[in-house]
Amino acid sequence: MTIIRAAALASMPWKNGGGITREIAAGPPGASLDAFAWRLSIADVSADGAFSTFAGVDRALVLLDGAGMRLTDAGGRTQVLDEPLALARFPGEAPVSASLIRGPTRDFNAMVRRDRARMSVSVRRDERWEIAADCDVTFVFCARGAVSVALAGDTRITLEAGDTWRIDRSDARACVCQAEVDAAWLHIRIDETIDRR
Repeated sequence: MTIIRAAALASMPWKNGGGITREIAAGPPGASLDAFAWRLSIADVSADGAFSTFAGVDRALVLLDGAGMRLTDAGGRTQVLDEPLALARFPGEAPVSASLIRGPTRDFNAMVRRDRARMSVSVRRDERWEIAADCDVTFVFCARGAVSVALAGDTRITLEAGDTWRIDRSDARACVCQAEVDAAWLHIRIDETIDRR
């Protein structure tokens, strides 16, 4: 079990230099932007512009703060994220441009290289929910408010907005998330598909 606090995240430029990203976790640890199997991060977007391209990567993006943005691909398909916790999915190799609606945004990003991993990302507003670590790695990201996690025995942890809890399959244990009223969190499940024989 690992707690990743928002205050501990280091910032770095986007792959294309158009914004700032803060990596939450990546597999394998320390992998470069060209070598990860999966990656979770927070991005600050301060101006309209193109997203970095990642060939062979599936992406999910969740609006955390700000009025939002419109994502438009080369074929003219548009996804609008104009309310908190709106979710968009798109292939990383697709040329996608972002148009901010009213000023800067902050977004949660999940990426998996499709020949090496599979992921699911869901937005949760449940006040109480049981988590089972039934995949290679599970994450609970507190998007707003606070989430209390009860483990076996009397162990309890609290996630504030921007904090992440990581559970690896080797540390599998059932737990219960208890969210404050109006809190919200993201549940991310990742299975690596590398042949382990």
